[in-house]
Amino acid sequence: MPHMNDYRIRLAAEHDVRQALEMKLQCWREAYAELREPTFFAHHEKELDGQVAWWERGLASGAQFFIAEDPQGRIIGLAGGTPAIEEDRDAGVDIELGMLYVLEEYYGSGLGAHLMDVVLGQREALVWVIEGNDRAMAFFEKQGFTADGTTEALVGTWQGLTERRMVRTHG
Repeated sequence: MPHMNDYRIRLAAEHDVRQALEMKLQCWREAYAELREPTFFAHHEKELDGQVAWWERGLASGAQFFIAEDPQGRIIGLAGGTPAIEEDRDAGVDIELGMLYVLEEYYGSGLGAHLMDVVLGQREALVWVIEGNDRAMAFFEKQGFTADGTTEALVGTWQGLTERRMVRTHG
C-alpha cells in the first residue's frame, strides 16, 4: 500500500481537469465494474471532451474542487462539495459532498478521509451513494454518516441503479 504521506492535496486548476476526469472514470471502472456494462464506460469515455470543457468553464467561473497528487504529479484522488439543493434541505444540512474518488490502490490508506476532511471539515453534510457500492457505504458510515431512508432511482446511463442518501449530523 502506498505510504500515507506520499501525496499532496491542492485546489484543482483548469489544466488539471482532463487528468482529474480521466482518473474519475478509472475510479468508476474500479468501483462500478460489477454494476455497469462495458458500454457504460465506453459512453462516458466518448463524453470526456465535453465534460472537460464544462468543468473548465466551471472552474473559470469560480467553482472549485480538490485533487490529491502523488510525488510524480499523477492525480490519485479528487473531492468537491456543493451547497445542498432545495430538495435535500429536509436533511437539515447545508453542504453536499458532491464527489469523492480515490484510486483503488489507495483504498484504506486514509486518503479518502483526508480529502473529505479538506472539503467538509467537521461540518454536518450529506452524500449520495449508489446501492451496491458496499465499500463506499461502509466508508461513509465510518466517517459518521447514516443512511436516512431517502433513495432516488437514477436515470440516463445510470438507469437501473438507486442512490441512497447518507447524512452526518452532530445532533
